[in-house]
Parts: sequence; C-alpha cells; structure tokens
Amino acid sequence: MKKSITRNRRIEREVKTVRAMVKIFCSAHHQSNAVPCQECLDVLRYAEKRIDFCPFLENKPTCANCTVHCFKPHYRQKVKRVMAFAGPRMSYRHPLLTFFHFLDKFRAAPTRPVRNANKDRNSNSGDRVPIKQ
Repeated sequence: MKKSITRNRRIEREVKTVRAMVKIFCSAHHQSNAVPCQECLDVLRYAEKRIDFCPFLENKPTCANCTVHCFKPHYRQKVKRVMAFAGPRMSYRHPLLTFFHFLDKFRAAPTRPVRNANKDRNSNSGDRVPIKQ
C-alpha cells in the first residue's frame, strides 16, 4: 500500500513544474507513444520522491540553490539535462509555473535542515519532543 504524503502548496507547485519539464523534454527527445516514457518516468518518480523528503520542507529553495544535494549524481545529471532543455520552453507553455519558479530562485537556503531537528532519536513515533533549556 502506498503511503500518502501531504504536500504544501509550494512543494506541490515544484512537483508540478518538474512534471511539466519532464513532459516537454520527453515529447521532444523520445519517440514513445506514452509521454513520459519509461526512462523519463523513472527520473520523474525519483525527483518527486527527493522533493517529498527534502529536509527543508516548506522552506525549501530551488534545488540549484540548495546547500544539501540529495539527488544521486546519475539522476542529477539527467535532471540538469531535462531542465536545460525544458527551461527556456516553459515560459510560453507554462508561464505561471515559470514565474513562480523564477521567484523561488531568490529564496535563500536555510543553513541547516529543519526536519528531524527536534525529534527524539530513540522514538519511533515521530512526535516532536520539547527542547529543554
């Protein structure tokens, strides 16, 4: 059974932007009846998974401006290739997504991840533990 992940609006928009870029790239580069093809679908699923588990959560900058690079080098190269091709084409196919992605580029990366910052390492429940001062 798949685990349902609740995304905030900004993260959902980032996933939507990646989906649009992969679709643009795949339709131009791969001769497949299904868009995205299996190779691009693999890249898309990996990117969505990494975005969902980003340690910065809603404070997440764009991946290019991030201090933590969570993509494996192999996938990072593929995503860079997709974005280099699809990025210029996004402005006329998806102008709103492009505009918001442009604004997100100016978001400063937090100095350290906020996820797991207050969790008790021995706890399996994942509940937040108050910080003792």
